[in-house]
Amino acid sequence: MARMKFLCDAERCIECAEKSISVACMHCSDAPCMAVCPVDCFYRTDEGVVLHDKDLCIGCGYCFYACPFGAPQFPQAGAFGLRGKMDKCTFCAGGPEKDLSKEEFAKYGSNRLAQGKLPACAEMCSTKALLGGDADVIADIYRQRVLKRGKGSEIWGWGTAYGKPEQRAAPAGAKS
Repeated sequence: MARMKFLCDAERCIECAEKSISVACMHCSDAPCMAVCPVDCFYRTDEGVVLHDKDLCIGCGYCFYACPFGAPQFPQAGAFGLRGKMDKCTFCAGGPEKDLSKEEFAKYGSNRLAQGKLPACAEMCSTKALLGGDADVIADIYRQRVLKRGKGSEIWGWGTAYGKPEQRAAPAGAKS
C-alpha cells in the first residue's frame, strides 16, 4: 500500500509567489483533524490520503485549530463573516463520490490520482521543490538530492557560484 506524502525541498524553493506557500495537508498517520472532528467527516483512503466529506462537515473549525500545518481552511469566497464548510488539500484525490464522476468534480475538483497523475501543485512546481507522491519514492528522491549537494561549505552558495578555492586560478600577476 502506497503512502502519499508531500515534501518541500527548501533548498530548491524560489518562493515564486505569496500564494504558492504550501498549506498542503501532510496526510498524517495520526491526523489531529480526524481526532477533533465532532461529526467524523474525515477519513483515510487506501493510499493514506486524509480526506473530508463536505456533506458531513458543519464548519466548526476544530480541524483548523488542531492541524499543525494549517491545511483545513475556511473558504475564501463569500461575504465577510460567512464561514461555511471547511476546505482542505485533497492531494488532488477527489472525495467520497465515485471516482471521476461529475459530482466529485463539482465538489472537489479533478481527481488527478484516479487519472494516474501527481497533485497539480507538485507537478507545476517549476523547480521541483514541492514533491508529492508515494512516500518511499519521495524519500529516495530527496535522499539523492541531499547526497548530491554535499555538506558544509559544499552546499549551494559561494562554492557553487565561484568554485572551490583550489579550483580558482590565481589572478594575473599574483605571486603564488
